[in-house]
Amino acid sequence: MATTLSMFRKQLAGGELKPAYLIAGAEHLLVLEAADALRARARELGYLEREVLDADANYDWNQLGDASRSMSLFASHKLIDLRLPTGKPGKEGSAAIVEFCEAAPPDTVLMITANDWSKKHEGAWSAAIERIGVAVPVWPLKIEELPGWIGTRMASRGLKATPEAVALLADRVEGNLLAASQEIDKLALLHAGTTLDVEALEASVADDARYDVFRLADAAIGGDAGRALHIVAGLRAEGEELIPLLGWVLMQLRLLLRLASAGTNLDAALRSERIWPASREALFRRALKSGDRAHWERCLAQAGRIDAMAKGRPPGDAWRELERLVAAIASPRRAAGLLVS
Repeated sequence: MATTLSMFRKQLAGGELKPAYLIAGAEHLLVLEAADALRARARELGYLEREVLDADANYDWNQLGDASRSMSLFASHKLIDLRLPTGKPGKEGSAAIVEFCEAAPPDTVLMITANDWSKKHEGAWSAAIERIGVAVPVWPLKIEELPGWIGTRMASRGLKATPEAVALLADRVEGNLLAASQEIDKLALLHAGTTLDVEALEASVADDARYDVFRLADAAIGGDAGRALHIVAGLRAEGEELIPLLGWVLMQLRLLLRLASAGTNLDAALRSERIWPASREALFRRALKSGDRAHWERCLAQAGRIDAMAKGRPPGDAWRELERLVAAIASPRRAAGLLVS
């Protein structure tokens, strides 16, 4: 069956897991948090083994069958975490997913997450998931829905705010839920036990160094290497953690790769991605003229190496490598000496 995010969360809290779940949509923060909730519930119920499958364009779909048939040496329950960025498994992938759903193994849950979704993505594979499990389409919030979402999230963090302060924050983040989430987390630390008003919110914004990851990504995609590197230096000097900010850079690189794969259908692809605000489309058009699909694939691979380096494997200066990646994003034609082949 198909359901809403709120109903999905209620179902998770209430009982056993279904054999299959599909969580898909362009609102990446909501997709990520819904997937995190499912992973957490699976752990509570004893699904102690998780196998991650990244279904990119060259994915071998036999791996899904292998994962569903393999027996765990450490746990009797298993979660298969399949990432399908485009939301389009293709003919072979669709058949593999249908096969899984028609003979779902016991004590195994398949979770598919996708960073894109529309009626055009639906097919036999998604219908098969709905027959035995749950599909959760995650639609972007409408502008008029944003203040309500911000108010609810503030309350969940123990933060009280006036309606005027909520409206001001909604206006500031311009539809970017990840930016809103990070701002709320910061405000909850600074204003716990008080009621946040417009004056306090404006003071908090004024104290912000403005070196944030969203401006970093936009500066790099827009070709302003100097500004992007200056922001990296500011983030590092402020003691920011590298791994969380790298997550947003990864999202933007995956978006660039999807757009680069659209070929002559770029206008339709941009509309489908619902880039907000619309003025950011110009940044992506500029980047796509400068770098081809192969370039964005190399940038993604470099981001993966930086993530591993930040976690201690292999050794190296992850911040220095981030600088190289940012420069490569801003100047694709000069990327040969910046990215590892």
